[in-house]
Amino acid sequence: MKLQRNNRLRAIAAGALALSGAFVLTACGSDNNTGGGGAASTGNIKCDGKGQLLASGSSAQKNAMDLWTKNYGAACKDVKLNYKATGSGAGIQEWLQGKTAFAGSDSALKPEEVASSKKMCKGGQGINLPMVGGPIAIGFNVPGVDKLTLDAETLGKIFNSDIKTWDDPAIKKLNPGVKLPSLKIQAFHRSDESGTTDNFTKYLKAAAPKAWPHEPGKAWEGKGGQSADGSSGVSSQVKQVSGAISYFELSYATANSIKTVDLDTGASQPVKATVENASKAISEAKPKGTGKDQALDLAYDTKAAGAYPITLVTYEIACDKGNKAGTLKAAKSFLNYAASKDGQSALKELGYAPLPDAIAAKVRESISSLS
Repeated sequence: MKLQRNNRLRAIAAGALALSGAFVLTACGSDNNTGGGGAASTGNIKCDGKGQLLASGSSAQKNAMDLWTKNYGAACKDVKLNYKATGSGAGIQEWLQGKTAFAGSDSALKPEEVASSKKMCKGGQGINLPMVGGPIAIGFNVPGVDKLTLDAETLGKIFNSDIKTWDDPAIKKLNPGVKLPSLKIQAFHRSDESGTTDNFTKYLKAAAPKAWPHEPGKAWEGKGGQSADGSSGVSSQVKQVSGAISYFELSYATANSIKTVDLDTGASQPVKATVENASKAISEAKPKGTGKDQALDLAYDTKAAGAYPITLVTYEIACDKGNKAGTLKAAKSFLNYAASKDGQSALKELGYAPLPDAIAAKVRESISSLS
């Protein structure tokens, strides 16, 4: 039974990845999630509005969006959501241009983006609504190696092309007894502007500033390496290329059966990339938003036992005031479902960490006040 359940969960995540970047919510649809733990109780979803709801952005939350749109569509047949996983940077730009009802981003709006949003949000401005949490896994493909421990300093040097082979002394020191091959490291990073890159480089900068001399950001600043588009692109490269390593959401590792790195954070034991360990790190986050903005300050350099520090929180970006009247009701209805207990609990088996209850409650308050 346990093996059947694990296979079913892997199939759920793989099915989500196989869908196109623009998943259209309809009354009908694929039933590849039917019977899985991600199925929602559609009776608790409060529908409102009608017509097409356009959104784009973070590929990190694509699997969550695929699941939410299926569940929401089973209840709310008058709304069609088209979410394109274009990457956080592109999603914010489309939203600022008034092309979408909301955007998905793996990092909070920058001050200049908030300033720009005031031109589009009539009488208001953009706010950050935390919606999807989870670990950024470090996936690797090293023949003969099933378990690998790395720390921030070693990761910084690997992704900055300062460590070039898998049998480097620094990697050996962290993995006593592991037979590491004399194989070239193939480090892959995102080619598109990405909040996943932003969060990963914030971790490197906070935990190993000497090994990672670059400033964090959505655009990759490291030396060398290879690139691919989106989380699906870099995870596919790790799956296919011997010696590869990259960073992407845990759901992509689960879907592709990719091995993930345990992190030596300075705690008593290396920390695995799990939903539970990411939730522990997210629960330590401090609020940094004001008013209806619910942006969070994550502790990337935490040494707390069992806290996995490379976490991200994906935000939905909307106007606090001045949202488009034609899509406001549908947007609030969908976002309220996503932030609900049902919406959040549906994410666990896809490798995401549900928001802590206190944070989710504040997010729902902000959504209800959108105008």
